[in-house]
Amino acid sequence: MSGGDDRVKDFTEFRKRMNERILAHDNQVVRRFFALDTQTYRRGVLDTKTKELMGLVASMVLRCDDCISYHIAQCREAGVNRDEFFEAFSVSLVVGGSIVIPHLRRAVDFLDRLEDAAGAVAPADPGHEHG
Repeated sequence: MSGGDDRVKDFTEFRKRMNERILAHDNQVVRRFFALDTQTYRRGVLDTKTKELMGLVASMVLRCDDCISYHIAQCREAGVNRDEFFEAFSVSLVVGGSIVIPHLRRAVDFLDRLEDAAGAVAPADPGHEHG
């Protein structure tokens, strides 16, 4: 994997490893929150693509880079194209203001890396387990 892909690979592996470690602890509050998060992004009246775009915008406005990266990967899996990403990014900027710009830079960098990997990104692990 090229150096540009390392960020995607590292993020995915770290997230998966730590989610497994966290969920291995017998804590019902944590487990229930993770389960609630998973349920929230499943298809309902709104499709998964729409929900993931909403999660991406919220994550950008809240300025959570891990969540942004996660939702970018999920959006790509849901079929979001580059023009749709940039419309979502524009909503994030309007709602969040100029303080979102550094996160927009990292978001586009992460999207570029995913696209450079030519779809070689592993499918999402079972359960949503946010950010």
